[in-house]
Amino acid sequence: MNILWFKRDLRVQDNAALLRAAEGPVIPLYIYEPDYWALPDTSGRQWAFIRDCLEELDRDLTALGTPLVVRSGDAVQVLEGVRQQYGATTLLAHEETGNLWTYRRDLRVHAWARGQGVRCVECPSSGVVRRMGSRDGWAKQRDGRIFAARVEPPQALRGPDVPSDPLPKGPADPIADRQPGGRRRGLALLGSFLTERGHDYRRAMSTPLEGATACSRLSPHIAAGSLSIREIAHATGARQQDDIDSQWRKSLKSFQSRLAWRDHFIQKFEDQPRIETHCLHSAYEHMREDHPVLRTAWEKGETGLPFVDACMRSLNATGWLNFRMRSMVQAVASYHLWLDWRASGLHLARMFTDYEPGIHWSQAQMQSGTTGMNTVRIYNPVKQGKDQDPTGVFTRRWVPELRAVPDAYLQEPWLWDGAQTLRYPPPIVDVMEAARAARARIWAVRNGEDFRSEAAEIIRKHASRKDRQGRFVNDRAKRKPRKTDHPDTQLSFDL
Repeated sequence: MNILWFKRDLRVQDNAALLRAAEGPVIPLYIYEPDYWALPDTSGRQWAFIRDCLEELDRDLTALGTPLVVRSGDAVQVLEGVRQQYGATTLLAHEETGNLWTYRRDLRVHAWARGQGVRCVECPSSGVVRRMGSRDGWAKQRDGRIFAARVEPPQALRGPDVPSDPLPKGPADPIADRQPGGRRRGLALLGSFLTERGHDYRRAMSTPLEGATACSRLSPHIAAGSLSIREIAHATGARQQDDIDSQWRKSLKSFQSRLAWRDHFIQKFEDQPRIETHCLHSAYEHMREDHPVLRTAWEKGETGLPFVDACMRSLNATGWLNFRMRSMVQAVASYHLWLDWRASGLHLARMFTDYEPGIHWSQAQMQSGTTGMNTVRIYNPVKQGKDQDPTGVFTRRWVPELRAVPDAYLQEPWLWDGAQTLRYPPPIVDVMEAARAARARIWAVRNGEDFRSEAAEIIRKHASRKDRQGRFVNDRAKRKPRKTDHPDTQLSFDL
């Protein structure tokens, strides 16, 4: 008897663990873990999306002959109960790079399996490679996995008649405009992106208005596993072979690069899980503090900085924000407000429907200047508002208090003669002065041989690079690394 444990691979297509489990009688199992959904980086919007995916997964498994079994509780206790009742001897699952909580849970599950004589088989599900001694050769392994043939679903499943618990309601989340989940919705998004919406992806993904349509919006489907990275990469590659114009080719090439970058950042997390809780470069520990008053204003979108507030309110209400604005709101929290990235990062983690720990915490540190190897990038939120929302449509939509402010003053309403009539707070920081102070603090830490030696080791362990053709390679043993080699110096992204 095989137990197939679904975690973040909620599909029957391109599912290697499912195909292996189908070699014998199987119990397809999903475990709702209350302790996980009570963590400070999880939220109801994430569970609601996964719940949609599970409902569709159950229909697909039922069509194959064995419906999904849902259990609630601690994973080890649930698995032991299933083992005792049905005599299961093999546990199959996909490798998962989750947060520290899921990492420790998996260690407990492996210990349980060894103790009970249960064979535990984990299949790779992405380009992330476990137990790598160094990054040398990673890109080749990643591409080998992603561009290998997709795994076809089994013709049928057989297994015992196992009663299932109903899907829990999960944590509450008063989100106004949640993106729905489910594989069919994901496939529809992929199709419309590759044939219609994605034409201007490369240009439009930087703006919060155009990006909402021009971006693929597949990131929550990838995080939940309703679609696999391999399926998406193959479909994109097939579209690249069509007779398309140069703008399409540039956009699709950029999209493929970001699929690879996704695995690149998660690989960092796989190699060093402490990125979630500790500064990548130790010299930056204890440099910042958590200021609850400033953080609350930032979380609610009440900083008095119009574009920042518009982005935060939009995120809180929809669960999504485009890549450049994600970088900006994290940078404003870390530099202008001088908040510890761990505190601000938790709020963003909860708000993102597509929360992916490996990307999220790597990016939280990258945009906060604590990695020791990235360019210090301090966004000017006033300039970003003018550049990315030149007509003010996005800002006025989410900050209606500013509808009467003329365009020339929209991103700096405190300079407008009518500012005193607004029901909108003054800025909680002086943007230029706060940026100067933050830059001085960050760069002061970088002086000294001790800093440079640790930074060199971080680059050796985590940095990737591109060759002249734009391909990811790992040849740092052949030449001295240069700052421009590292894709880590580029911006965060949303797919």
